[in-house]
Amino acid sequence: MIILKSPAEIEKIRAAGKVLARILRTLSESITPGVTTTADLDALAAILAKEAGARAAFKGYMGYPAHICTSVNHQVVHGLPSNRVLMPGDILSIDMGVELDGYYADAAVTVPVGEITPEAQRLLDITRQALYVGIDQAQVGKRIGDIASAIQKFVERHGYSVVRELVGHGVGKKIHEDPPVPNYGKPGTGPVLREGMTLAIEPMVNQGKSQVFCLSDKWTIVTEDGKLSAHFEHTVAITRKGPLILTVE
Repeated sequence: MIILKSPAEIEKIRAAGKVLARILRTLSESITPGVTTTADLDALAAILAKEAGARAAFKGYMGYPAHICTSVNHQVVHGLPSNRVLMPGDILSIDMGVELDGYYADAAVTVPVGEITPEAQRLLDITRQALYVGIDQAQVGKRIGDIASAIQKFVERHGYSVVRELVGHGVGKKIHEDPPVPNYGKPGTGPVLREGMTLAIEPMVNQGKSQVFCLSDKWTIVTEDGKLSAHFEHTVAITRKGPLILTVE
C-alpha cells in the first residue's frame, strides 16, 4: 500500500533528511586515505545521529548490525563496516537511514578516497547524474516506470549497467514502504505518481555487467565481475510544484 503524506508529514521527513544530509557530509569529509576505517565511520555516524536527537534506522533492521552501510569498490550495497583500512584510489559508498520524530529519510553517496582514476571518477559522475535524471521524472501524473526508464537509458547510454536485483522504495513512516522504485523499466508503466508520495530514488550503477551476488556474510552485495559500483540516493517528495529533495541541508 502506498502511503501518501500530508505537507506537515513531508516537513517531518525533511527534518530527518536534513539531519541525514549533515551526517553524510561529515562522514564524507572525515575520510582519510590510509587511516580511516569504515568502523570509525559507523561509530561517528552513531554519535552524530544521537547528538541530533535522531536514530540510525538501519541498526537492527532485519538484524542489520551497524548504523550505516559502507561498500568499498566492487561492493554495491549493504557492506558491513569493519576495520578495513581505506586506501588511496578506493571508492566508498555510504548508505544511511535516519528516524526523527517518527519519520524516516534515506540517502547514499559514493565518495573517492584520495586520488582515484579517471575511470572511477567518471563512474561516480554518471551515477550522481543518473540520480537527478530520475528525480526529474518524479512529477505528479507520471509513473514509476518513467523514473526507472530514464535512469536506465541514461546509464546505459554511457556504457554502464544498472543493478536489477535491488531497487529504490517508498520511505517516510517506515524506512521501507511501497512502491518499489527500480532503476530499469519501461516508461508509462507502474503506479501513477501522486502528490504526497515520498520515494527513495537510488541508482546503483556498475562499471561492468549488471549481475551481482551476496557474500557469505549474508549482507554485502558485490559485482559478479569484480568491477566497480557506485550508489547515490535521495529521499524525494512528489508535489504539485515538482519533485522536492528532502535529504539536503
